Amino acid sequence: MPAHRQAVKRQPSPGGRAIASGDEFAACHWPAFVFYWCSLEMPPYITWVDLETYPCLRKTKCISGTFSTECAKILRATLDQGLARNMEAVCRMNDTRIDRLADVLVNYSVRVKRDDLVRISASNVSLPLVRALYREVLRAGGHPLLRLRDDQCADLFYALARDRQLKYVSPLLKAEVESIDCSIGVWADENTKTMTRVDPRKQTMVSQAQKPIWDLFMKRAAAKGKKQLRWCGTQYPCPAAAQDAEMSVAQYADFVFRAGLLHHKDPAAQWRKISIRQQRLCDFLNKRREMRIKTLQGTDIRFGIAGRKWINCDGQVNFPDGEVFTGPLENATEGVVCFSFPAVHGGREVHDIRLQFKAGKVVDASASKGEDFLIKMLDQDAGARVLGELAIGTNYDVQEYTRNTLFDEKIGGTFHAAVGASYPETGAKNKSGLHWDMVCDLRKGGVIEADGKVILRNGRFVNTAWPKPERGRGT
Repeated sequence: MPAHRQAVKRQPSPGGRAIASGDEFAACHWPAFVFYWCSLEMPPYITWVDLETYPCLRKTKCISGTFSTECAKILRATLDQGLARNMEAVCRMNDTRIDRLADVLVNYSVRVKRDDLVRISASNVSLPLVRALYREVLRAGGHPLLRLRDDQCADLFYALARDRQLKYVSPLLKAEVESIDCSIGVWADENTKTMTRVDPRKQTMVSQAQKPIWDLFMKRAAAKGKKQLRWCGTQYPCPAAAQDAEMSVAQYADFVFRAGLLHHKDPAAQWRKISIRQQRLCDFLNKRREMRIKTLQGTDIRFGIAGRKWINCDGQVNFPDGEVFTGPLENATEGVVCFSFPAVHGGREVHDIRLQFKAGKVVDASASKGEDFLIKMLDQDAGARVLGELAIGTNYDVQEYTRNTLFDEKIGGTFHAAVGASYPETGAKNKSGLHWDMVCDLRKGGVIEADGKVILRNGRFVNTAWPKPERGRGT
C-alpha cells in the first residue's frame, strides 16, 4: 500500500473486532517502521512505513495522530510469530544492505560524477532504496531526477486509454533521454500479475510506440565519451517478487543481496575480480565464428557470431549481474531450442517454449501455456522473430529460478537468448519493439561448443580461469 494511504478509520480484524483506530494505530518498536493491518486481506497483509516521512510516529503518547508503544505490543501479539520474525529481518536489512546497494549503484555501476543529471526511475513500493539512491547521488555531486510510477495508474492506463492514447509518446520523455547522464531503474511491483489480463494488442501498441525511445536509449548507451548514457537496473526485494520466487520477504532479501555480493565488505571489489574472469571469456569468444548449444531435453542450435563483440556484464548495467552476451548474426541461427523455465513478459508466463530457427528467423513456435500470447509477440514486427541477444549466465551465487528475468538469466550454468531488439554495442543490427529473454538450463547434460570445441559442460566452463562458483556454492 502506498505510504501516504495510512489508516484513519477503525479497521476490523478478521474476526470482526477492531484492532486499532487511526489515533491508536500501533507503531512497532524498531526505529524505522510501523505495521499496517489491512482488513481487506485474509490472512492479514503486513507492510511498513518509513518514519522519516512520518516523524509524528516517533512519539509514544496515545493521542490523535500519534502512536502508543503499548498498542505496538498488543498488535505484535496478534501476529503470527514467523511473520513477525520475517518483518524484523526486513527492518534490519534496510539499515545496512540497502544503503550498501545504493552506494554500489551510484559509485560503481553508473559512476556518478559532479553535475551529472541522474534519473531514478522506480515504483513507490521501493521508496527505502529510492531515498538511499537520492542521498548517494547528492553525495556524489550529481543532480537527482526522480521518476516514480504507480501500479494502479498503469492499470488505469490499459483499462481506459484509447488507441491514440496508447500510441502517444510524450516529447518530454524524448528530451529526458537525450539530456540525462545516468539512469538508475528500480524494479518493484505491488502485483507482478497486474498485466496478465491486459489485451496483448494493447501491449504491442504501446511497445511499438515506445520503440523510438528505446532505440534512442540504446544508441546513447552504446556511445562513447560524454554522449554515453550510463545506466543500471536493479530489483528491490518487495513482497510481490518474493511471492513469485516462493520465498518469505526475508529469504528473498537474502537471495537478492547475496546475488549482488553485498554480503562482502567491499562488493565493488568483488565485481572487479569477476570482471577479470569474464573478460578472459569474452576475449576468447570474440575470436570465434560459431557457437553450438545442445541439451538432453532437445536443444540443438547453432549461432553465427563471427565479427560480433561479446560484452562483459560485471554490475555496470544490471545489478546483480553475471553474464557475457553478444548479438548473433541476424541470418545465421539454425536449429531448435527448448527453454527450461517459464518465460515472463509483460506480466505473463509462457511455459515450455520451443522455437525452431531457419536462416536466422523463428519459423515454428510452441508452448504448453501462453502459446497465443507468444505468437502475438513474435508477430508484432519484422524483427521480433530474429534473435537479438545470445548470452551465458555466469553468476554462481544465483542457482534458483525466481520468475524474475534479472536473476534467472544470470544463473551460473545457463544460457539465454532474446528474440527481438539487439544491443548496438555488440555490432548487431536487429530492431524491434520486442526484447524477450528466455533461459535454458545447461547444468544437467548441457554442452556449449565454440568452433567445434567444448567450452562448457554440465554448467561448468572447462577453463578454470573463466567464471566459476565459489567453493561450496553453485553447480
